[in-house]
Amino acid sequence: MTITQLEYILAVEKHRNFVQAADSCCVTQPTLSMQIQKLEDELGIKIFDRSRQPVVTTQIGLEIIEQARLTLAEFHKIKDTVQAGKHEVSGEIRLGIIPTLAPYLLPLFLMDYLQDYPTIELKIKELTTDRIIHGLKNDDLDLGLLATPLQQPHLIEVPIFYEELVLYVSKENAIFKKKYAISEDIDPRELWLLEEGHCLRSQIENLCELKRKSIGKNQFEYQAGSLETLRKMVERNQGLTILPELATIDFDEERLNLIRKFVSPAPVREISLVSHKNFAKIGILNTLKKSILSALPQKIKENKETNILSL
Repeated sequence: MTITQLEYILAVEKHRNFVQAADSCCVTQPTLSMQIQKLEDELGIKIFDRSRQPVVTTQIGLEIIEQARLTLAEFHKIKDTVQAGKHEVSGEIRLGIIPTLAPYLLPLFLMDYLQDYPTIELKIKELTTDRIIHGLKNDDLDLGLLATPLQQPHLIEVPIFYEELVLYVSKENAIFKKKYAISEDIDPRELWLLEEGHCLRSQIENLCELKRKSIGKNQFEYQAGSLETLRKMVERNQGLTILPELATIDFDEERLNLIRKFVSPAPVREISLVSHKNFAKIGILNTLKKSILSALPQKIKENKETNILSL
């Protein structure tokens, strides 16, 4: 049994196809197949059912795959331990970040981070929370930047900051006349929301108890994919929405005038770096946390760990 063979079976488990798995490992399909066959012969079992397309992992194969993940994670820790001893951080990191955070956080720290750590190769994807969780569990991602807590036993969460949620209201809305608001002030029929699948939508539904309220049937229903769309809908079509604090840091005076805060303690979302429990490159995780914290506006750094919204 070799490390290479374990990497090959994980590739097949991921792609469910021997040709695609071979391409991802930069070897020919016969080479990959031969090595996996050798491993199966050595163990005396079948890891994959090749008679089905896409390829299916056998029951015993699933247990071997899980153990292979653990073994490879421990194996890679050797390099990480050496790098830590030399105070070095380097390598490739695949980072997933939620769309309600990426446009506002990445520009704050990304270029400085790449300049400060030129030996780190950062590959970033904007993904919903569910897809980031799936990617972390299946080794498609190394780290995630997203709202927590997730309550996922196989993942480790490292909180970085707490982002206040604020109301963004049109001048025609009743809340515009208030200095502070409570969730009960919100008319669900006037609230613009992101489409299903965004964690911020789930948090707002919990905050406003929308699922418990009967809001009747609207003449028009729109499910937005971005916060910028929601902002413009409020500005041009009345109503209101709820924005995370980072989405408002570049607002001009006119837009700042449309922000209304919640009564203290204001609702916040916890933003964390999340990894699988077997993630070994803790040094890189710490560099990301340090860079993000240093780039945040002072107001957000000072937000407290209170009234955190659940997903």
